Amino acid sequence: MKLFIIKKKTVAVISVLLAMLIALIFVVATSVSAKAEPRRTPIYCVKTDEKKVAISFDACWGADKTLEILSMLTQYDIVANYFCVSTWAEKYADKLKTLSDSGRVEVGTHSATHSHMSKMSAAQIENELTSSSNIIKNITGKQVTLFRPPYGEYNNTLVDTSFKLGLFPIQWDVDSLDWKNLSANEMATRILSRVKEGSIILMHNDGKHTVEALPLIITGLKNKGYTFVFISDLIYKDNYTIDNTGRQIPTE
Repeated sequence: MKLFIIKKKTVAVISVLLAMLIALIFVVATSVSAKAEPRRTPIYCVKTDEKKVAISFDACWGADKTLEILSMLTQYDIVANYFCVSTWAEKYADKLKTLSDSGRVEVGTHSATHSHMSKMSAAQIENELTSSSNIIKNITGKQVTLFRPPYGEYNNTLVDTSFKLGLFPIQWDVDSLDWKNLSANEMATRILSRVKEGSIILMHNDGKHTVEALPLIITGLKNKGYTFVFISDLIYKDNYTIDNTGRQIPTE
């Protein structure tokens, strides 16, 4: 009986030790994997001493306010970026062409289907980005070089595939929250208090109070000494790093 009890205890101890060993191996493997695959980020903003900023509009649904936004850009003599889902681009091709031809709007892709792209394979991502970029290029006649991930979601595969295709993945560091139907004054206050040199502002083409807020935002930033530039003129194309906050930093 004693021998049986001793053997039983020995088996229990061995089982515990094995469990601890397996857990240790998992931790080490996870740590090694994390070191081998550091998390990469899109560009959220840019480090610069110049008082310049980029304002961008995501276009996924609706186009009733599109020409009003363009009118505001023209009236205040500024430029902006549009990130279009290709289904939107095809449906409102005439408006997209007008935006692009105005010289005040730089157009990037916001994917083909506005899906959760961080759940896609590299091949699926490549198909989304290539097809949407081609559709936009066919409408505007201009090469697409910028991409904004739908929902702001991303992983290493999405970031790497974007760069591989010659598309800079672009996020934002100032969210207008126009999609929450904030009032024009609330949006302006929010943006003016958060913008810094090299910021990228997020707005939406169909925001309920977006058009109403634009004069407040534009004049407010101009009064602070900011100028508006295209994202392609704001970001660095080479000799840069991106820190863990998504801030693009020049290395020279």
